[in-house]
Amino acid sequence: MAFCNIKKSFKLFKLWVFLRPFTVMLIVVVMVGVLLMIQTRMKDFIHKNVVFVQFDVQENVGVKNLELIKLQNRSNKGEILSLSNSPYQDFIHNNDISVQFDEQIKVGVKNIEPMKLEHRSNKGEILSLSNSPYHNWELFITDYEEMMKTLKIFVYPDAFMSNKSSTFSSIFLPHTNPFDPKLGNYFSEHMFKIALLGSTFVTQNPKEAHFYYMPFSINAMRNHPQVHSASAIEDFVAGYTDRIISEFKFWNASGGADHFYVYCHSIGRDAASKQQELHHNAIQVTCSSSYFQRLYIAHKDIGLPQVWPRQHEEALNPPDARYKLVFFAGRVQNSLARQDLLELWKNDSSFDIFSGSSSFPYKEGFRRSRYCLHVKGYEVNTARVSDAIQHGCVPVLISNYYDLPLANVLDWSKFSIIVNERDIPHLKKILLSVPRRTYFNMYKNLGIVRRHFAWYSSPKEYDSFHMTVYQLWIRKGLHRVAW
Repeated sequence: MAFCNIKKSFKLFKLWVFLRPFTVMLIVVVMVGVLLMIQTRMKDFIHKNVVFVQFDVQENVGVKNLELIKLQNRSNKGEILSLSNSPYQDFIHNNDISVQFDEQIKVGVKNIEPMKLEHRSNKGEILSLSNSPYHNWELFITDYEEMMKTLKIFVYPDAFMSNKSSTFSSIFLPHTNPFDPKLGNYFSEHMFKIALLGSTFVTQNPKEAHFYYMPFSINAMRNHPQVHSASAIEDFVAGYTDRIISEFKFWNASGGADHFYVYCHSIGRDAASKQQELHHNAIQVTCSSSYFQRLYIAHKDIGLPQVWPRQHEEALNPPDARYKLVFFAGRVQNSLARQDLLELWKNDSSFDIFSGSSSFPYKEGFRRSRYCLHVKGYEVNTARVSDAIQHGCVPVLISNYYDLPLANVLDWSKFSIIVNERDIPHLKKILLSVPRRTYFNMYKNLGIVRRHFAWYSSPKEYDSFHMTVYQLWIRKGLHRVAW
């Protein structure tokens, strides 16, 4: 028996010796397979978190020693976060990392549709959209439709007087030719009044009104021979407010918190300085929406889209026809930020930057450029933002303390780039670091939001008028005392 066991063990030993090389090979194969699997997983991780950028050496932008890999900050859902908020921003600046679009990669974007929808309401509007320029479209559209049915505004009777009844009638009456190009930056101020007076929002019954409109025009005062100085305008507005308080009982029911006035002229920012109730309580709807100004109160006051007279909407120039990186033309004497911009970038061939007027038609600068700069001048606001949006040029906002128009509805990070004034030296790095897909999404979103930055002789849904009125609507809900 013992002999048989020894013989059996010997046979097993010989078998093990024979199979050992194959066992080692099997182990090696398994280990190689495991390593390949780990490598594949690592590649997937890298592709999800790193953007590889191919450079177009044919485009002369004066960038040398370009890095091939640009690490972008992403959320846990893989969405690219704003570069200005990225924890890698200092890394980019300190290590001089620059990237550039490859314009040889064609995307075939011709006559881009303004809206590519995933879901629609019964009116065919956007409900949800990946990379949507809206914070919450469903919430907005529901509230907007309720506003259209419900909102009522009482207009003080000065807006309906005869133009011969008073020497000051032109201050209150609607402008007779609002599309006059001479109105320029003050176009929005006049168009709001014209649109409101012709709308279904106006009520003659003050008891059903949500808001009360004070129809004086700062721009008209500025051109009036008796009320043209800043001090005289402040006195006129204070006197008019005092008259409303004494002649009507609507003001005292809320302390003026449901009253509003509209202006785009920069002098209007001090119009309420001599009437404390008007300043502290009433809503100013203004193009000068800078919360650095002493009389602008964010969350009470409203940013008005500043738009130049424009009769027709033009088709957007596609991205592959935009061969310039940056466009800006304006008076550099108006701010240090503009002076720094010109000094740093005036000799860069990828930048079209001009002190004063450009050497080609102003509109052409917006049509042939990827990015158009909005740089604070004398005021933080200009019509350049809406000009850029209307022409499909991604706005680059270099203006601190700017309370952006319609910001509670629109997600500006989805169609613009916001840069601190101190980052002007890094402007090119920031713009060239934007991935192609992000740029094309912003370009597409401009086609969606530009209807919100347009005024029409006959107002259209979701235009500047309706979007501004919606800003009033979301401030409703005051509990008035008895009249």
